[in-house]
Amino acid sequence: MKTTELLNSVRAGALDARLAEIYGSECVDAQRERYLGALDDFYSMYGEREVSLFSVPGRSELSGNHTDHNFGKVLAGSINLDIIAVASRTDDTVVRIKSRGFDEDCVDISTYTYPNEDDFFKSGALIAGMARAFRNNDLKTGGYVAYTTSNVFKGSGLSSSAAFEVMIGNIFNYFYNDGVVDNVEIAKMAQYAENKFFGKPCGLMDQVACAVGGFVAIDFKEPSAPVIDKIDFDLSSEGYSLCIVNTGGNHADLNEDYASVPAEMKSVASYYGYAVLRQMNMDILLSDIKRLREEVGDRAILRAIHFFNENERVDAQKKALLDKDVKAFFEYVLKSGRSSFMYLQNVFTTKNVLEQGLSLALAITDNVLNGKGGAFRVHGGGFAGTIQAFVPNAIVEQYRDKIDAVFGDGACHILKIRPYGAIRV
Repeated sequence: MKTTELLNSVRAGALDARLAEIYGSECVDAQRERYLGALDDFYSMYGEREVSLFSVPGRSELSGNHTDHNFGKVLAGSINLDIIAVASRTDDTVVRIKSRGFDEDCVDISTYTYPNEDDFFKSGALIAGMARAFRNNDLKTGGYVAYTTSNVFKGSGLSSSAAFEVMIGNIFNYFYNDGVVDNVEIAKMAQYAENKFFGKPCGLMDQVACAVGGFVAIDFKEPSAPVIDKIDFDLSSEGYSLCIVNTGGNHADLNEDYASVPAEMKSVASYYGYAVLRQMNMDILLSDIKRLREEVGDRAILRAIHFFNENERVDAQKKALLDKDVKAFFEYVLKSGRSSFMYLQNVFTTKNVLEQGLSLALAITDNVLNGKGGAFRVHGGGFAGTIQAFVPNAIVEQYRDKIDAVFGDGACHILKIRPYGAIRV
């Protein structure tokens, strides 16, 4: 459909049923305006073309805090914040993407075919990396123009970068491969692009959760072939919303804190002759713990204990969701949160103990939810940023008011688990 034709169609409500399916009926009006805005901006940038609409969600880690880098297990869910794209296929080999608020990326995928360290951490590198990954898998690529806009806020632990990578692949998939490429394969290619071309040694959890959609359990015991299970569970029908609280903490100078977690876990594994913790177990850990303390320190041991227990929690939470047992699921969410605070120790940085926004947000949440159900925990990498809370719908507005009064208007984001991953709308 041509740009102006699609604009008129969306304005007339032709997309409303699909928007309700993706975002919920209460969001249709806002999403219609959002898509119309993207189409208008695309038209201003690229003119009248044959266009398609695409959507890729952000994600929230639900359990498995800091486990994937030691080949552990995670539980994640896609959310109803997403990156959307208006895109049009071209007859050349140039991919041009204009993202709202950023300069246009222009990449000739026929010439930019190998990683270039000068382009590390630049979005153009992700385009080149995704194109190379498709070709590595004997899949077709080609040029296109796209305009994207995202409400997956950066620095939130909701994986805005993974959603962007998956979006690039999603468009390649439908424009040049008839949509036959499985979303898990797109996720693997996105990890390749981020690792090799973007220069960031990330795991695969973010990409899988964004690409697959809904609740997803991932076992990274064999990282090259993770076991991925999509779980059918409707959190909204159980009467709860997923809230992400942005505490506004300063992420500056936290690289050392983040890096210390996998490094210390691996130091424990190395003491016993293993590369990662997943290759051993708690009994091995405890077999020589007195000498281990002298070699790696107590915090490394505590973080290893978190890893082993967290892996078991992921299995228990997966079973709870399959059994539709939301009460048991929440019990394990709370246990995961306590373990992150006590053993993993990623709720605040020891470099600035006076700033403990995550601790404060958890304490306020504990007070509001006391006796009312739900659960809460640190979200994502930790040390600063966000917490996660499952809040009964009956008090969700009250909860948001309490949180926003402390951390500022808009600090509390009320979300839903979205059943769809990367899609052509």
